[in-house]
Amino acid sequence: MNRKEAAAKYGDYLIEMRRWFHAHPEVSGKEYETSKRVKAELDKLGISWRPCGLETGILATIQGAKPGKTILLRGDMDALTVQEETGLPFASENPGVMHACGHDCHISTLLTAARMLNDLKSELCGTVQLAFQPAEEIAQGAKSMIENGALDGVDGCFGIHVWSDVPAGKVALAPGPRMAAADMFTIDIQGKGGHGSAPHQCVDAAVVASAMVGNLQTIVSREIEPGDPAVLTVGRMDVGTRWNVVAEYAKLEGTTRYFSRDLQTRFEEMMERVVTQTARTFRAEAKLTYDRIVLPTINDETMTKLSIGAAEKAIGPDSVIAIDRITGGEDFSFFMEKVPGAIALMGVGGEACGAIWPQHSGKYRVDEDALMNSVLLYTQVAMDFNAG
Repeated sequence: MNRKEAAAKYGDYLIEMRRWFHAHPEVSGKEYETSKRVKAELDKLGISWRPCGLETGILATIQGAKPGKTILLRGDMDALTVQEETGLPFASENPGVMHACGHDCHISTLLTAARMLNDLKSELCGTVQLAFQPAEEIAQGAKSMIENGALDGVDGCFGIHVWSDVPAGKVALAPGPRMAAADMFTIDIQGKGGHGSAPHQCVDAAVVASAMVGNLQTIVSREIEPGDPAVLTVGRMDVGTRWNVVAEYAKLEGTTRYFSRDLQTRFEEMMERVVTQTARTFRAEAKLTYDRIVLPTINDETMTKLSIGAAEKAIGPDSVIAIDRITGGEDFSFFMEKVPGAIALMGVGGEACGAIWPQHSGKYRVDEDALMNSVLLYTQVAMDFNAG
């Protein structure tokens, strides 16, 4: 089915769904009305589904008429705590909550792809699982769906994220690391407080914290191979109570980002050493708490090749572009850790329709005419994967 035929048959449904989800955003783990609407649409289509993941996740199944492998397609459903400033007639009706990252597009395009695949069941080999995932923004939804069996019997997975930096009509697809791991850390420092006029009687937690921020930067600059991009950011420092009191406690909070699975363990180990030894130098004590939020998103070579071929067929021979790796995180990486997978960044940017604002902006818009490309790509990947 070409784009013109798909738009004629499914275009109105796609836009209706997208605008409904955009007007009714819900935060991570609380996607109750969103989930209810998805289930109702699946029921209308006669597509079987079951609850899967937290309270709102849904796993739907389309069984092809011919035997074959099983692929999982993912669309995340949660919105952000952002006040919408677009002025669109279908703007958010929930104050302070907005689909500012395009997940409304993911739900609606996956639903429309489900409708298209359901119509093509007689030509479909194998099984397509459709994961309507909650809580991507807090990196809990994918793990919960996996724990609830979403990947049981699955041979491969594919996801799409709309992307404002990619122009409409193009799709960014490349093998290897595409998005970074995102970890969070907290460092609690214990010094010894006292009078600001007598620092020699104290252990100044402010001095310790300042030294620690500087020393931590040497991990990236001096311990990680320069060709392996990494970030260590201390985003928050909380220290001191009064201008003439030596601080007794300090707290640092921050994030690390990296693209190689090798750094997954090493980053924490390196930080632990720097934190402990820096504190010891100043006669203080410090504790590092390190939480791994999402893994690096690494596109499988074979799945990426299949997806590029599908994009060239479904969208156009010149539609695929490559862009630099992104230091943002994506919890689709948990699916891709378990089975071969790929994620595509679908172009929705364009000046003519005002789609010039970045993800997470209150003015964020997408070129709705480009959304059918996601529907076609989901469908073509599923058809090609199961035909292989």
